[in-house]
Amino acid sequence: MCTGIKLTAQNDAVIFARTLEFGQDLSSNIVMAPRNHEWTSTAPSGKGLTWKSTYAAVGTNACNVLGLIDGVNEAGLAGGLFYFPDYAKFQTVTKEQESNSIAPWDLMTWILSTCATVTQLKESLPKIYVSNVEFGPWKMTPPVHAIVHDTQGNSLVIEYINGTLHMHDNPIGTFTNAPSFDWHMINVKNYINLSAFNITKRTIGKLDISPDSQGSGMLGLPGDFTAPSRFIRATAFAQSVVNLTTEKEALESAFHILNLFDIPLGVVRQAVTNDVSYEYTQWTSACDLKNRRYYFHTYENSQIYMVDLMKMNLDAPKPLTISMKHSAQIIDLS
Repeated sequence: MCTGIKLTAQNDAVIFARTLEFGQDLSSNIVMAPRNHEWTSTAPSGKGLTWKSTYAAVGTNACNVLGLIDGVNEAGLAGGLFYFPDYAKFQTVTKEQESNSIAPWDLMTWILSTCATVTQLKESLPKIYVSNVEFGPWKMTPPVHAIVHDTQGNSLVIEYINGTLHMHDNPIGTFTNAPSFDWHMINVKNYINLSAFNITKRTIGKLDISPDSQGSGMLGLPGDFTAPSRFIRATAFAQSVVNLTTEKEALESAFHILNLFDIPLGVVRQAVTNDVSYEYTQWTSACDLKNRRYYFHTYENSQIYMVDLMKMNLDAPKPLTISMKHSAQIIDLS
């Protein structure tokens, strides 16, 4: 149940921000992946593609796996994996193709370590396979799709459906979950009436009517936690914010917007065998593509933390892991 947005400041700085929701603790940490690190992905019968990082990157991992599901690289390319249940189906690879294939959970690591722009990604991705390989801890193939942004303001959606790669330019930068991205873009037309401006006085017959409160222009905005509703709500908010002069203002606005998508533990539940799964917001992140900085806060701690990729050793001998677990501080001002 992740929600992603893109904001562009007046100085052309781009901020990609997203929430991460899941029904079990993903044990995420910050990972800095240096240049020239050798990666080997997993294939259905063993080893998949082996490659070396061209670009260093920083972001978050999941399930203590060394790699990135979200982040930004030194070239200013940023992106994240989002859950895509019931729709994602990756490619069936032959034994001969496995050495040129990656697992779905390695997709963002491969993108951020090898590509600098959306244009380059469009050219490179069709040359490799993303296979239907099982993720050991889950005993299933993770159903994911991806959003990627570059410093030129380009945004690309990546979806594998029925074994076929689909790449969509994303003119608004919003991203959520299922259904497919093209469906969401059609659904946006159903909310063309939404506006940040209040509705003015109307006359019906001899009766003059005016709204009783602020915000009447957004009347009808869906407020539930489903992916289609979050897509509309995130689009409406991201397209309405103002005073984004620099990346700082855009960053602050991104966190304000995504705070409205926080899912408290217990609000969304799924009954499973002899148990209940609770979907909640585990962390919220923002990538500053201009300065190559990664920001985040967690469910337990709303303080925003930052990792500056360009202050780190981009040629480190191995990846560096930084804990996202920090105790919340309540400051007594009395």
